[in-house]
Amino acid sequence: MNLLDQALPYVRKISPYVPGKPITELAREMGLAVDKIVKLASNENPLGMSPKARAAVEKALSGCERYPDQYELIAALAERLGVGQDQIVLGNGSNDVLDLAARVFLAPGRSAVFSQHAFAVYPLATLSTGAECIVAPAKHYGHDLAAMKAAIRLDTRVVWIANPNNPTGNFLPYAEVREFITHVPADVAVVLDEAYNEYLPPAERVDTVGWLKDFPNLIITRTFSKIYGLAGLRVGFAVAAAEVADLMNRVRQPFNVNNLAIAAACAALDDHLFVAESYQLNRRGMEQVVAGLKRLGLEHIPSHGNFVTFAVPDGTAVNRRLLQQGVIVRPIGGYGLPNHLRVTIGLESENARFLEALEKSL
Repeated sequence: MNLLDQALPYVRKISPYVPGKPITELAREMGLAVDKIVKLASNENPLGMSPKARAAVEKALSGCERYPDQYELIAALAERLGVGQDQIVLGNGSNDVLDLAARVFLAPGRSAVFSQHAFAVYPLATLSTGAECIVAPAKHYGHDLAAMKAAIRLDTRVVWIANPNNPTGNFLPYAEVREFITHVPADVAVVLDEAYNEYLPPAERVDTVGWLKDFPNLIITRTFSKIYGLAGLRVGFAVAAAEVADLMNRVRQPFNVNNLAIAAACAALDDHLFVAESYQLNRRGMEQVVAGLKRLGLEHIPSHGNFVTFAVPDGTAVNRRLLQQGVIVRPIGGYGLPNHLRVTIGLESENARFLEALEKSL
């Protein structure tokens, strides 16, 4: 018997998360110039980070010898959301706070419910605690709340909901989500993952944070990685009842969000012009990409995020041909969709390059 045999069995069963292929990796593999590659695989903001955030990072460089003081970001988020500072949990990206929720409420002998085709971190976070995954069948590639409600068992302690969902882009009207939560037992945490919340049209947005007064078992997670353009700095957060946030903060690493990320996030919160510009760019780009997919005769899943998932005859083959042309999209066979690909909405020129390469790949 060796050291590896002593590893926890449920950890050994985990399939590692496979991120989108980096530009530099494809350049090495295909012998392509880095500046000739278009990456539309990881739902990043094609405009980059906001100018205010960039300036804040440059200013914060002089204080990197000090451990982070997270008070400023916690205070800014609490004021923006209208909650107490004791209701905020910071994370090294929103993935981190999802993991914190799992560590607080899940363990061997417990279970978590999530939808088929839902975000890959939900099974990862669940399995890492030794808990059991209960996968509810999807409806039209999205969450079937009735099926999820029926899947809850006596040992269930977490229900994961992504709205909008990644990688399919499906959106649940918030009236349906609220109705669902009313039927979830009070001793089951409902984690509402709103990573793409800022891409929703204003008419579809709801102040879900206000629901915390009625549902103390609700945990809302959001991120600065998407519309704010801070994916590389890794900063996200959760909002929950103070008692729940306290438990999550007990298992949180003390300095899990670094100085540069804190400075950038604080500045990005106030860069309303950049957020509006990013939103409009995404709307125009979505129309461009969807029109191109229709022209090519390809079906797509209507999306409410900054990406669109579409069907192809052979996901592996089409993805390989796109890579050979220097275009990186996201194969999602690991989500049970082997003949679908997900493409991030980019700049107008990047979207056009993708559609041209896709046509050749078919």
